Amino acid sequence: MTGRTTTRRAGAVVAGGLLAGLLLVLAHLLVGRSELPPGEVLRALVGRASEPVYEVIVLDYRLPRVLVGLGAGALLAVSGVLVQAVVRNPLAEPATTGVGAGAALAVTAALVLWPGRPLAYPAALVGALATGAVLYAVGRRSLAVAGVLLGAVLAAMTSLLLVVDSAPIGVVLRWLVGSLNARTPHDWALLWPWVAVLLPVAWLLASRLNAWALGDAVAVGLGLRARPLVAVVLLVAVGAAAAAIAAAGAVAFVGLVAPHVARLWVGADHRRLVPVSAVLGALLLSLADLVAFSVTIRLPGVAPDVSGVPVGAVTALLGAPVLISLIRRESRP
Repeated sequence: MTGRTTTRRAGAVVAGGLLAGLLLVLAHLLVGRSELPPGEVLRALVGRASEPVYEVIVLDYRLPRVLVGLGAGALLAVSGVLVQAVVRNPLAEPATTGVGAGAALAVTAALVLWPGRPLAYPAALVGALATGAVLYAVGRRSLAVAGVLLGAVLAAMTSLLLVVDSAPIGVVLRWLVGSLNARTPHDWALLWPWVAVLLPVAWLLASRLNAWALGDAVAVGLGLRARPLVAVVLLVAVGAAAAAIAAAGAVAFVGLVAPHVARLWVGADHRRLVPVSAVLGALLLSLADLVAFSVTIRLPGVAPDVSGVPVGAVTALLGAPVLISLIRRESRP
């Protein structure tokens, strides 16, 4: 397949993904526990609904929820591309850096120390970014191993905090799995600047990542300075993961699955891989949330039925088979 053909395919995937994203937005606006006529949903979008409550449901809850899902999915996927590139490991993802565990520890500490205060978002952001800084300081020679070890230590500290004070365990567990419930315009207002800045920056790094993928000797021969490049790529990757985790919780597998599907479709050139992964990640998380929101679990002898599950549970069910197939492929001689 020629480069021009692959570029046209990448353009088609992005265009098709944007159209699919628009359809997903409409589906999210139409589906919910409160049944709204389609005409009222469209009128609510322009502020002309017949009942004020329709505008509240559509503009204050359903629209922010789907926008946060699309933005967080794109950030997680691009973070996965960058992490895989910088550590040269196709099985790496944002969780490999330990930022999710760092964010979880910070959220748990905030809930224990200041219960009742809305500090989860800033705590998650600070915890994830601080973890990224520690990772770069201690793991320059082996980021993947350092990230896994750091994540294990931080997870153990989170468990210790929950043993000392179990009051916030329900909130922490929902956040650890990942959820888009009750997202508001405030959540989208906090997330979109990260989307607007980090996605273009990641694409601008694509050519350097292509050279980096050829190996240290080739990269140095092409004039790349390894340490500054790793620092910048890691900063963007951790920032993207931190913003996504702060907005949607520690959603698993999006940062792993989306880049691999994109790589199968458009190859390993990061100039195509970054935008296609962003589109696929946004679609994956938004579609998983639509499924999660629509699921009703009926357990024998248990009432009432459980309506809706955390979106992270659905992405885990979708991502686990992909991870197994990747491990089998990597283990082949």
